Amino acid sequence: MEKSVVLDELVRMSLSLGRPEMDYVILGEGNTSAKVDDESFYIKASGAQLCRSTRETFVEVKSSKIIDLLDGPDLNDEDIKERLLAARVDKTSPRPSVETVFHAYLLTLPNVRFIGHTHPTAVNTILCSNAAEDIVKSRIFPDEIVYCGLAPLFIPYVDPGLPLARGIRFEVQKYMDTEGEVPKVILMQNHGLIALGAGASDVEAITAMWVKTARILTGAYLLGGIHPLSQDSIDRIHTRPDEEYRRRMNT
Repeated sequence: MEKSVVLDELVRMSLSLGRPEMDYVILGEGNTSAKVDDESFYIKASGAQLCRSTRETFVEVKSSKIIDLLDGPDLNDEDIKERLLAARVDKTSPRPSVETVFHAYLLTLPNVRFIGHTHPTAVNTILCSNAAEDIVKSRIFPDEIVYCGLAPLFIPYVDPGLPLARGIRFEVQKYMDTEGEVPKVILMQNHGLIALGAGASDVEAITAMWVKTARILTGAYLLGGIHPLSQDSIDRIHTRPDEEYRRRMNT
């Protein structure tokens, strides 16, 4: 995909995720990114609003300069700010999001080219509850599995920025060792949702489906408890050829 096409798709996806009626984000919440190539990616500027996205909303940064932060020393807030500014391809661009580091790592994963991080009210209703980790363990209907994968990855609360990026990398690698695939949904306690996709439409579909999942989980929990699908049913849905075809037709 040409660089200009990547940026246009990122703008389109960001406007979609930022639509007020979707209730995924308000004000400057959330951030989005897209991989240009192995050398760089676009990330939302700090404080920018997704619902007002334009080409100028996004900053191209050098991937290696961001990835290096994961294995470097601990940094204070001012040091991280300076390192993020130094990673910009165009030094006149605005400051990249503080969450640029986890985007940089996730964009190195197989078949991940677009990322949408949002704070949907329906999702955070669960993630801010005492029962969050137990609630999200249940798979409850076929389309959740078709679009969102075998299971979401749950991350206990970590301070946003470099600590969160390191926590995400650790938990994603454990997930991949266990499940044999990249998670499509990452749920961060007291924080929000990350959707990972090969394309912008994937991210939109995954986000929409997990928001629906969150609403159903909450309702079922309040109406006497969640009735989960069996592991056999989950595995069957995840590998059915007709479901794979339907997924491709709708993303």
